[in-house]
Amino acid sequence: MGTEIKNLKDLQNTEYGLKKMFAEAEDFLPLLGTDYVELYVGNAKQSALFYKTAFGFQSEAYAGLETGMKDRVSYVLRQDKIKLVLTTSLEEGGVINEHINKHGDGVKVIALMVEDATKAFEETIKRGAKPFMEPIREEDKDGYVVRSGIHTYGDTVHIFVERGNYNGVFLPGYKKWESHYNPEPVGLKFIDHMVGNVDWNEMNEWCEFYGKVMGFAQIISFDDNDISTEFTALMSKVMSNGNGRVKFPINEPAEGKKKSQIEEYIDFYNGPGVQHIAVATDDIIKTVSAMRERGVEFLYVPDSYYEDVLERVGEIDEDINVLKKHGVLIDRDDEGYLLQLFTKPVVDRPTMFFEVIQRKGAQSFGKGNFKALFEAIEREQDNRGTL
Repeated sequence: MGTEIKNLKDLQNTEYGLKKMFAEAEDFLPLLGTDYVELYVGNAKQSALFYKTAFGFQSEAYAGLETGMKDRVSYVLRQDKIKLVLTTSLEEGGVINEHINKHGDGVKVIALMVEDATKAFEETIKRGAKPFMEPIREEDKDGYVVRSGIHTYGDTVHIFVERGNYNGVFLPGYKKWESHYNPEPVGLKFIDHMVGNVDWNEMNEWCEFYGKVMGFAQIISFDDNDISTEFTALMSKVMSNGNGRVKFPINEPAEGKKKSQIEEYIDFYNGPGVQHIAVATDDIIKTVSAMRERGVEFLYVPDSYYEDVLERVGEIDEDINVLKKHGVLIDRDDEGYLLQLFTKPVVDRPTMFFEVIQRKGAQSFGKGNFKALFEAIEREQDNRGTL
């Protein structure tokens, strides 16, 4: 995959500047961004109500018995550029129920926008990807969509979506979901990144997969010296496609005195999978305040975190007391700073959660907050008796 990029400032001071940042990435697909994220859930109708109420998503599209889909039902939710698809089986047995029985509610599909889904499939397969879905053309009165797919870590898959010739609400087979209940959005804009947890000694394997098969570049890495507390540790590498629109940090456990959050995830998810979805906002205080009022629970950050944080990150635009009130974490890199906060798991098993992030120039991932974040997660693990 070439040489790892560790320091953004040093890189940007080179002759090629930012353009060289993703020079390793062979953007042969290319990826235009995240199209949708599909979760397999035990009850899609009730899950949809949760994400609408708590996260401010809006009703977008629906497929089920009423649209001719006999084996499953799917509700599509949207907030700005973020599309969530919640899918439940209508039959006994089958792959959806197998996924839910094994993993609980969780991400099955990370769908990526491409110009040519057939080419994306062919290019990734010849580089070693395992096929999940051969290219298929789906059409209705609003045009056609071409989709294809490959396997990635665990039971997670990537679907390539080519929709340049489609004007429908979501995909052929879906209809507009009309609902009188659409709470106001909370200010979520787009998916900033999605984090995958893999098992012991698998991080490099999957980073090589993204590098070789999908043309990604490794832009940042963190080892157990960066991400550790008194009790637990993990390692992580961040992979990005050529234009930087799709970023996938990959985590694996590291040796520690007690069971790390990655080990806990692997135990309860029964294998690798998507740990969290990071969603961007332009006003984290407004977003987090709205989410709290709607019942979303966030990790607790102790007041001591704020005693010297401004000495570390420097001047910021926000009132530190307001950030402290909401438990918002702050970090800075050479390009600016970021504000971030993490929910508690949003499903029954201690697996998937969300990150709310506001970037004020920073392009990093909150390295300075790792210790505070993982101590907060350890407190939750201790409460669950899984630390």
